[in-house]
Amino acid sequence: MIPLTPSLDQLRRCTIAVDIGASRTRVYLRHSGLVVDEPSVAAVDVRTGALIAVGKRAETMAGRTPDHIRVARPVAGGAVVDIEMAQRMLRHVLGDKLGRRWLRLSVLRGSPVLRAAVCMPHGSEPIARRAAVETLYGIGARRVELADTLISAAVGCGLPVEFPEATMIVVCGAGTTQVAVLSLGSIVAAETVPVGGETIDRAVVEYLRSRHELMLPSQAVRPLHQVLGASGAGRTATTQVVGRDVASGLARSVTVRTDDVREAMRTPLNAVMDAITSVLRQCAPDLVADLADRGIMLAGGSAHLPGLDGMLRDATGIPVHVAPNPDTVAVRGLGAMIEGKVSPMTLTPLGV
Repeated sequence: MIPLTPSLDQLRRCTIAVDIGASRTRVYLRHSGLVVDEPSVAAVDVRTGALIAVGKRAETMAGRTPDHIRVARPVAGGAVVDIEMAQRMLRHVLGDKLGRRWLRLSVLRGSPVLRAAVCMPHGSEPIARRAAVETLYGIGARRVELADTLISAAVGCGLPVEFPEATMIVVCGAGTTQVAVLSLGSIVAAETVPVGGETIDRAVVEYLRSRHELMLPSQAVRPLHQVLGASGAGRTATTQVVGRDVASGLARSVTVRTDDVREAMRTPLNAVMDAITSVLRQCAPDLVADLADRGIMLAGGSAHLPGLDGMLRDATGIPVHVAPNPDTVAVRGLGAMIEGKVSPMTLTPLGV
Protein backbone atom coordinates (compact mmCIF):
# COMPACT_ATOMS: atom_id res chain seq x y z
CA MET A 1 0.00 0.00 0.00
CA ILE A 2 1.26 3.48 -0.88
CA PRO A 3 1.78 5.31 2.46
CA LEU A 4 0.12 8.61 3.33
CA THR A 5 1.95 11.54 4.87
CA PRO A 6 5.63 11.15 3.96
CA SER A 7 8.38 12.88 5.93
CA LEU A 8 8.86 16.62 5.66
CA ASP A 9 12.22 16.00 4.03
CA GLN A 10 10.47 14.14 1.19
CA LEU A 11 7.85 16.86 0.81
CA ARG A 12 10.47 19.61 0.67
CA ARG A 13 11.84 18.03 -2.49
CA CYS A 14 8.49 18.49 -4.24
CA THR A 15 7.87 21.26 -6.76
CA ILE A 16 4.07 21.35 -6.77
CA ALA A 17 1.26 20.52 -4.34
CA VAL A 18 -2.03 19.30 -5.81
CA ASP A 19 -5.50 18.94 -4.32
CA ILE A 20 -7.77 17.13 -6.80
CA GLY A 21 -11.22 17.46 -5.30
CA ALA A 22 -14.64 16.39 -6.52
CA SER A 23 -15.63 20.05 -6.83
CA ARG A 24 -12.40 21.93 -7.58
CA THR A 25 -8.79 21.21 -8.48
CA ARG A 26 -6.09 23.36 -6.91
CA VAL A 27 -2.36 23.48 -7.60
CA TYR A 28 0.27 25.22 -5.47
CA LEU A 29 3.63 25.93 -7.13
CA ARG A 30 6.70 26.41 -4.97
CA HIS A 31 7.78 30.07 -4.75
CA SER A 32 4.64 31.11 -6.69
CA GLY A 33 1.75 30.15 -4.40
CA LEU A 34 -1.69 29.00 -5.54
CA VAL A 35 -1.63 29.04 -9.35
CA VAL A 36 -4.68 26.91 -10.23
CA ASP A 37 -8.14 26.94 -8.65
CA GLU A 38 -10.63 25.59 -11.18
CA PRO A 39 -13.73 23.36 -11.11
CA SER A 40 -12.89 19.68 -11.68
CA VAL A 41 -14.91 19.53 -14.89
CA ALA A 42 -14.04 18.80 -18.53
CA ALA A 43 -16.16 18.91 -21.69
CA VAL A 44 -15.36 16.44 -24.48
CA ASP A 45 -16.62 15.89 -28.02
CA VAL A 46 -17.57 12.20 -27.97
CA ARG A 47 -17.32 11.93 -31.76
CA THR A 48 -13.69 13.01 -32.03
CA GLY A 49 -12.48 12.74 -28.43
CA ALA A 50 -11.35 16.36 -28.56
CA LEU A 51 -11.22 18.34 -25.33
CA ILE A 52 -13.54 21.33 -25.73
CA ALA A 53 -13.28 23.08 -22.37
CA VAL A 54 -12.16 22.58 -18.77
CA GLY A 55 -12.75 24.34 -15.50
CA LYS A 56 -15.23 27.19 -15.24
CA ARG A 57 -16.16 27.16 -18.93
CA ALA A 58 -16.91 23.43 -18.86
CA GLU A 59 -18.93 23.80 -15.65
CA THR A 60 -21.27 26.31 -17.30
CA MET A 61 -21.99 23.71 -20.02
CA ALA A 62 -23.35 21.09 -17.59
CA GLY A 63 -26.94 20.21 -18.47
CA ARG A 64 -26.89 22.46 -21.55
CA THR A 65 -24.93 20.45 -24.14
CA PRO A 66 -26.04 18.65 -27.32
CA ASP A 67 -25.73 14.87 -27.51
CA HIS A 68 -22.22 14.87 -28.98
CA ILE A 69 -20.70 16.82 -26.06
CA ARG A 70 -20.18 15.13 -22.71
CA VAL A 71 -19.43 17.05 -19.53
CA ALA A 72 -17.26 14.79 -17.37
CA ARG A 73 -16.27 14.98 -13.72
CA PRO A 74 -13.15 12.81 -13.38
CA VAL A 75 -13.15 12.99 -9.57
CA ALA A 76 -15.86 11.62 -7.30
CA GLY A 77 -15.93 10.98 -3.58
CA GLY A 78 -12.41 12.32 -3.14
CA ALA A 79 -10.91 9.83 -5.64
CA VAL A 80 -9.93 10.02 -9.31
CA VAL A 81 -12.39 7.82 -11.22
CA ASP A 82 -11.25 8.70 -14.76
CA ILE A 83 -7.45 8.88 -14.87
CA GLU A 84 -7.14 9.85 -18.53
CA MET A 85 -9.67 12.67 -18.25
CA ALA A 86 -8.07 13.93 -15.02
CA GLN A 87 -4.67 14.00 -16.74
CA ARG A 88 -6.04 15.93 -19.72
CA MET A 89 -7.81 18.37 -17.43
CA LEU A 90 -4.71 18.99 -15.29
CA ARG A 91 -2.40 19.26 -18.28
CA HIS A 92 -4.68 21.86 -19.86
CA VAL A 93 -5.12 24.08 -16.80
CA LEU A 94 -1.42 23.92 -15.92
CA GLY A 95 -0.38 24.72 -19.47
CA ASP A 96 -2.90 27.56 -19.57
CA LYS A 97 -1.82 29.08 -16.24
CA LEU A 98 1.93 28.43 -16.35
CA GLY A 99 2.68 28.22 -20.06
CA ARG A 100 6.35 27.59 -20.81
CA ARG A 101 7.20 27.42 -17.12
CA TRP A 102 5.27 24.14 -16.90
CA LEU A 103 7.11 22.71 -19.91
CA ARG A 104 10.45 23.55 -18.32
CA LEU A 105 9.36 21.88 -15.08
CA SER A 106 7.93 18.69 -16.59
CA VAL A 107 10.45 17.98 -19.37
CA LEU A 108 14.20 18.05 -18.81
CA ARG A 109 15.95 15.09 -20.45
CA GLY A 110 13.64 12.72 -18.59
CA SER A 111 15.39 13.32 -15.25
CA PRO A 112 13.39 13.27 -12.00
CA VAL A 113 13.18 17.05 -11.74
CA LEU A 114 9.48 17.28 -11.04
CA ARG A 115 8.22 15.87 -7.76
CA ALA A 116 4.59 16.35 -6.86
CA ALA A 117 2.71 16.11 -3.57
CA VAL A 118 -1.02 15.37 -3.63
CA CYS A 119 -3.69 15.50 -0.92
CA MET A 120 -5.57 12.26 -0.28
CA PRO A 121 -8.62 11.72 1.98
CA HIS A 122 -7.88 9.94 5.23
CA GLY A 123 -8.43 6.20 4.95
CA SER A 124 -8.53 6.25 1.14
CA GLU A 125 -8.38 2.87 -0.60
CA PRO A 126 -5.17 1.66 -2.31
CA ILE A 127 -6.84 1.87 -5.71
CA ALA A 128 -7.69 5.54 -5.09
CA ARG A 129 -4.08 6.25 -4.09
CA ARG A 130 -2.78 4.48 -7.19
CA ALA A 131 -5.18 6.48 -9.40
CA ALA A 132 -3.87 9.75 -7.94
CA VAL A 133 -0.26 8.67 -8.52
CA GLU A 134 -0.97 7.62 -12.12
CA THR A 135 -2.72 10.93 -12.76
CA LEU A 136 0.33 12.93 -11.65
CA TYR A 137 2.71 10.65 -13.56
CA GLY A 138 0.68 11.36 -16.68
CA ILE A 139 1.29 15.10 -16.48
CA GLY A 140 5.07 14.83 -16.11
CA ALA A 141 5.76 14.04 -12.45
CA ARG A 142 8.64 11.65 -11.86
CA ARG A 143 7.81 11.02 -8.20
CA VAL A 144 4.57 11.52 -6.27
CA GLU A 145 4.18 11.87 -2.49
CA LEU A 146 0.75 11.30 -0.93
CA ALA A 147 -0.18 13.53 2.01
CA ASP A 148 -3.14 13.12 4.34
CA THR A 149 -5.71 15.85 3.68
CA LEU A 150 -6.50 16.18 7.39
CA ILE A 151 -2.92 17.02 8.37
CA SER A 152 -2.49 19.32 5.35
CA ALA A 153 -5.70 21.16 6.22
CA ALA A 154 -4.72 21.47 9.88
CA VAL A 155 -1.40 23.02 8.87
CA GLY A 156 -3.21 25.31 6.41
CA CYS A 157 -5.55 26.47 9.18
CA GLY A 158 -2.58 27.32 11.39
CA LEU A 159 -3.57 24.83 14.08
CA PRO A 160 -0.79 24.07 16.62
CA VAL A 161 -0.84 20.35 15.84
CA GLU A 162 2.74 19.79 17.05
CA PHE A 163 1.86 20.37 20.72
CA PRO A 164 0.61 17.67 23.15
CA GLU A 165 -2.87 19.18 23.14
CA ALA A 166 -5.90 18.15 21.14
CA THR A 167 -6.98 20.00 18.03
CA MET A 168 -10.04 18.92 16.06
CA ILE A 169 -10.65 19.61 12.39
CA VAL A 170 -13.66 18.86 10.20
CA VAL A 171 -12.97 19.06 6.45
CA CYS A 172 -16.29 19.27 4.57
CA GLY A 173 -15.66 18.67 0.88
CA ALA A 174 -17.98 18.18 -2.06
CA GLY A 175 -17.98 14.38 -1.87
CA THR A 176 -16.73 13.49 1.60
CA THR A 177 -16.42 14.88 5.12
CA GLN A 178 -13.34 14.03 7.18
CA VAL A 179 -13.14 14.43 10.93
CA ALA A 180 -10.00 14.10 13.04
CA VAL A 181 -8.44 14.86 16.40
CA LEU A 182 -4.71 15.60 16.18
CA SER A 183 -1.99 15.81 18.80
CA LEU A 184 1.83 15.81 18.64
CA GLY A 185 1.78 16.15 14.86
CA SER A 186 -0.24 13.01 14.18
CA ILE A 187 -3.82 11.80 14.00
CA VAL A 188 -5.24 10.35 17.20
CA ALA A 189 -8.66 9.39 15.81
CA ALA A 190 -10.36 10.03 12.49
CA GLU A 191 -13.48 9.20 10.50
CA THR A 192 -14.42 9.76 6.86
CA VAL A 193 -18.06 9.74 5.73
CA PRO A 194 -19.33 9.86 2.12
CA VAL A 195 -21.35 13.00 2.75
CA GLY A 196 -20.43 16.40 1.37
CA GLY A 197 -21.78 19.51 -0.28
CA GLU A 198 -23.05 17.57 -3.30
CA THR A 199 -24.94 15.17 -1.03
CA ILE A 200 -26.61 18.09 0.72
CA ASP A 201 -27.55 19.67 -2.61
CA ARG A 202 -29.08 16.39 -3.80
CA ALA A 203 -31.12 16.20 -0.60
CA VAL A 204 -32.59 19.65 -1.32
CA VAL A 205 -33.30 18.69 -4.96
CA GLU A 206 -35.08 15.53 -3.80
CA TYR A 207 -37.11 17.53 -1.26
CA LEU A 208 -38.32 19.95 -3.95
CA ARG A 209 -39.22 17.06 -6.22
CA SER A 210 -41.20 15.14 -3.60
CA ARG A 211 -42.83 18.11 -1.86
CA HIS A 212 -43.41 20.52 -4.75
CA GLU A 213 -43.14 18.18 -7.80
CA LEU A 214 -40.41 20.43 -9.18
CA MET A 215 -37.22 19.24 -10.85
CA LEU A 216 -34.23 21.46 -10.15
CA PRO A 217 -30.61 21.21 -11.35
CA SER A 218 -28.04 20.98 -8.55
CA GLN A 219 -26.46 24.30 -9.57
CA ALA A 220 -29.75 26.06 -8.84
CA VAL A 221 -29.55 25.02 -5.17
CA ARG A 222 -26.62 27.36 -4.48
CA PRO A 223 -28.76 30.55 -4.42
CA LEU A 224 -30.78 28.89 -1.65
CA HIS A 225 -27.62 28.79 0.47
CA GLN A 226 -27.39 32.58 0.27
CA VAL A 227 -31.03 32.94 1.32
CA LEU A 228 -30.36 30.67 4.29
CA GLY A 229 -27.46 32.86 5.35
CA ALA A 230 -29.48 36.05 4.94
CA SER A 231 -32.42 34.72 6.93
CA GLY A 232 -30.17 33.52 9.76
CA ALA A 233 -30.62 30.64 12.13
CA GLY A 234 -33.95 30.56 13.89
CA ARG A 235 -35.59 32.94 11.41
CA THR A 236 -38.09 31.92 8.78
CA ALA A 237 -38.08 33.40 5.29
CA THR A 238 -39.35 32.41 1.87
CA THR A 239 -37.80 32.46 -1.57
CA GLN A 240 -38.93 31.79 -5.13
CA VAL A 241 -37.46 28.77 -6.92
CA VAL A 242 -37.86 28.14 -10.65
CA GLY A 243 -37.64 24.65 -12.09
CA ARG A 244 -39.36 22.16 -14.37
CA ASP A 245 -42.73 20.74 -13.44
CA VAL A 246 -42.54 16.95 -13.07
CA ALA A 247 -45.91 16.33 -14.75
CA SER A 248 -46.11 18.95 -17.50
CA GLY A 249 -42.43 19.51 -18.20
CA LEU A 250 -43.02 23.28 -18.25
CA ALA A 251 -41.17 25.90 -16.23
CA ARG A 252 -42.83 26.65 -12.91
CA SER A 253 -42.08 28.82 -9.89
CA VAL A 254 -42.79 27.82 -6.29
CA THR A 255 -42.37 29.52 -2.94
CA VAL A 256 -40.09 27.62 -0.55
CA ARG A 257 -39.72 28.17 3.20
CA THR A 258 -36.12 28.31 4.38
CA ASP A 259 -37.03 26.22 7.42
CA ASP A 260 -38.05 23.39 5.10
CA VAL A 261 -34.76 23.67 3.21
CA ARG A 262 -32.85 23.49 6.49
CA GLU A 263 -34.77 20.38 7.46
CA ALA A 264 -33.91 18.73 4.12
CA MET A 265 -30.23 19.53 4.70
CA ARG A 266 -30.31 18.20 8.24
CA THR A 267 -30.77 14.56 7.18
CA PRO A 268 -27.37 14.14 5.43
CA LEU A 269 -25.71 16.35 8.04
CA ASN A 270 -26.70 13.86 10.74
CA ALA A 271 -24.02 11.52 9.31
CA VAL A 272 -21.41 14.25 9.85
CA MET A 273 -22.53 14.74 13.43
CA ASP A 274 -22.38 10.97 14.01
CA ALA A 275 -18.79 10.94 12.72
CA ILE A 276 -17.80 13.73 15.10
CA THR A 277 -19.37 11.86 18.00
CA SER A 278 -17.56 8.65 17.01
CA VAL A 279 -14.19 10.42 16.88
CA LEU A 280 -14.75 12.02 20.29
CA ARG A 281 -15.60 8.62 21.80
CA GLN A 282 -12.25 7.27 20.59
CA CYS A 283 -10.30 10.01 22.37
CA ALA A 284 -8.99 10.06 25.91
CA PRO A 285 -10.86 12.33 28.38
CA ASP A 286 -7.87 14.72 28.54
CA LEU A 287 -8.06 15.32 24.79
CA VAL A 288 -11.81 15.93 24.87
CA ALA A 289 -11.29 18.42 27.71
CA ASP A 290 -8.81 20.31 25.49
CA LEU A 291 -11.43 20.52 22.73
CA ALA A 292 -13.97 22.03 25.10
CA ASP A 293 -11.67 25.07 25.27
CA ARG A 294 -10.16 25.12 21.79
CA GLY A 295 -13.25 24.08 19.84
CA ILE A 296 -13.61 22.55 16.39
CA MET A 297 -12.07 24.04 13.24
CA LEU A 298 -14.35 23.79 10.21
CA ALA A 299 -12.66 23.72 6.80
CA GLY A 300 -13.38 22.64 3.23
CA GLY A 301 -15.56 24.18 0.53
CA SER A 302 -18.81 23.20 2.24
CA ALA A 303 -17.78 25.04 5.42
CA HIS A 304 -19.41 28.07 3.76
CA LEU A 305 -22.82 26.42 4.15
CA PRO A 306 -24.91 28.83 6.25
CA GLY A 307 -25.81 27.51 9.66
CA LEU A 308 -23.48 24.48 9.51
CA ASP A 309 -21.24 25.78 12.30
CA GLY A 310 -24.28 26.48 14.48
CA MET A 311 -25.73 23.01 13.90
CA LEU A 312 -22.44 21.36 14.88
CA ARG A 313 -22.12 23.62 17.92
CA ASP A 314 -25.62 22.70 19.11
CA ALA A 315 -25.05 18.97 18.54
CA THR A 316 -21.68 18.73 20.30
CA GLY A 317 -21.71 21.56 22.83
CA ILE A 318 -18.21 22.50 21.60
CA PRO A 319 -17.33 25.90 20.05
CA VAL A 320 -17.01 25.75 16.25
CA HIS A 321 -14.78 28.10 14.24
CA VAL A 322 -14.75 28.46 10.44
CA ALA A 323 -11.23 28.69 9.01
CA PRO A 324 -10.28 31.73 6.90
CA ASN A 325 -10.55 30.74 3.22
CA PRO A 326 -11.66 27.24 4.25
CA ASP A 327 -11.84 25.85 0.71
CA THR A 328 -8.08 26.22 0.05
CA VAL A 329 -6.57 25.32 3.44
CA ALA A 330 -5.54 21.78 2.39
CA VAL A 331 -3.51 22.80 -0.65
CA ARG A 332 -2.07 25.82 1.17
CA GLY A 333 -1.02 23.63 4.08
CA LEU A 334 0.63 21.16 1.72
CA GLY A 335 2.22 24.11 -0.05
CA ALA A 336 3.68 25.31 3.25
CA MET A 337 5.22 21.87 3.72
CA ILE A 338 6.91 21.81 0.31
CA GLU A 339 8.13 25.37 0.92
CA GLY A 340 9.77 24.23 4.17
CA LYS A 341 7.69 26.60 6.30
CA VAL A 342 6.63 23.87 8.74
CA SER A 343 8.56 22.71 11.79
CA PRO A 344 9.82 19.09 11.61
CA MET A 345 7.86 18.35 14.79
CA THR A 346 4.62 19.23 13.04
CA LEU A 347 4.53 16.18 10.80
CA THR A 348 4.84 12.61 11.98
CA PRO A 349 4.88 9.83 9.35
CA LEU A 350 1.78 7.69 9.71
CA GLY A 351 2.90 4.64 7.76
CA VAL A 352 -0.76 3.93 6.94
